[in-house]
Amino acid sequence: MVRRDATDALGRALYELICSHDGITAREMARQLGVDRKSINQRLYTYPFIRDLCYHDEDYRWYGVIQQQVPHVGLGDYAGWYGYVDEFMAQAEDAWLDELQAGCARIGRSLNDTRGLVHSFLDCRGVMRETFEALADFGMDPRSWELAFELRIKRARWIRIYADVLVLVPVEGDVPGYAFSLEFKMKDVIDAGEVAQAAKYVPYLEVIMGSGMNVVPALVLTRARDLFVHEALGGGGELPVASADMLFNVFDEYLGFLG
Repeated sequence: MVRRDATDALGRALYELICSHDGITAREMARQLGVDRKSINQRLYTYPFIRDLCYHDEDYRWYGVIQQQVPHVGLGDYAGWYGYVDEFMAQAEDAWLDELQAGCARIGRSLNDTRGLVHSFLDCRGVMRETFEALADFGMDPRSWELAFELRIKRARWIRIYADVLVLVPVEGDVPGYAFSLEFKMKDVIDAGEVAQAAKYVPYLEVIMGSGMNVVPALVLTRARDLFVHEALGGGGELPVASADMLFNVFDEYLGFLG
């Protein structure tokens, strides 16, 4: 899928309308957006996100398979593990791992090299638990945040979105929400290709999450220590890179809890 598909303004607006309503007709979309029905109908059947992640009933009311509200109903259908942070923190390691592996098998995530994968899964779990504990120590309350491990949005031929961990911080009043998309590597050296990989799906996650959520990508190196830097991206901009013990800084950069 080429980048322009994610930046089609009308297609994105329609997708957001569909995913923030419990059924909406083309007529209602046209009225709310002030756009002619012909343009609406064209996007409904050509915009990739609508083609792959939306459907209509017999009355031609449109629905999104992933809703843009808390909870993000449908998101768990594309993740190995999905729930709230308080559920994650309360779950025993064995139960979490069993649920994650079952979820990975359900969504088609390869479980080859099981020994290596289990090690990486548990490594990732440990980092996230330590990070949420650190956030709590700094006065944050992440218990109601949504959390997805091994996100694989892969529908038909159009949509391909991957994230090792997705952390969703809800919108509060006029303050936007955040979707932290974390790419994990069991390394201690920064690789430019992996920096680019961490940012690859941001334009598409921005469509999935909607305009009320800011998508923040980051690369996490679990074998590094005392690391928090920003690496330049090829197309412009920077991406935070953090070691496991410094991951809380990625959240602080946007949530500002350290003052």
